[in-house]
Amino acid sequence: MSENTQNPMPAAPVQRILAAAKFASEKHAAQKRKGAAAEPYVNHLIEVAQLAASSSDLLDAELVMAAFLHDTIEDTGTTAKELEQAFGSDITALVLEMTDDKSLPKEVRKELQVTNAPHKSVRAQVLKLADKISNLRSILASPPADWSAERKRQYFVWAKRVVDALPQPNPILKAEFEKTFERFKG
Repeated sequence: MSENTQNPMPAAPVQRILAAAKFASEKHAAQKRKGAAAEPYVNHLIEVAQLAASSSDLLDAELVMAAFLHDTIEDTGTTAKELEQAFGSDITALVLEMTDDKSLPKEVRKELQVTNAPHKSVRAQVLKLADKISNLRSILASPPADWSAERKRQYFVWAKRVVDALPQPNPILKAEFEKTFERFKG
C-alpha cells in the first residue's frame, strides 16, 4: 500500500473509468478529428470526460465512463450488447441517449438532436453539453479546412438550439457553453 494516505479513496471507480477510457481509445484508435490539425479522436473523448467530471463536486464515475464511451455505438460499430456486457446497463443507457441513428440523413439527425433534447435524462444532458462544448472549442481552435465562416456559424447556431432545448442543463457546463459560444465571431 502506498504511503500517501492523505486522501484515501476506493480504487474501483478509478479503475472502471480507466477501463472505459482504454476501451474507447481502442475503438476510436484510427479516428481523427475533422479539424485541420487532425488530432486523435481520443482527445475529444478525454475532453468530454473531463468536462463531465468537472460538472459537479461529487464524482459520478459512471457518467465519466459514459463520456469516454459516448460515441462508440454511433461511430465504431460497437453494439449496445457489447457495451452492456463490459460496463453495465446504466452506462449503456447513457450512451444510447447520446447515439444518433446513422441510417438517417445528417440534417434529420441534427434536427432530432434539437427535438429530443427536452427528453434527455439529467445525466445525458451533462454529456450533451460537454460534447457540444468540446465540438465548439474544436471548431474555434482547428476548424475543418473546407468549412467557411458561414458553415461554422451554422454549426454554432445549431449547437445552441440543442443546448437551449435542454430542460435542466448543468449550470457549470451551461455557463462554459455560453462562454465558448461567445468566442465565435463568425
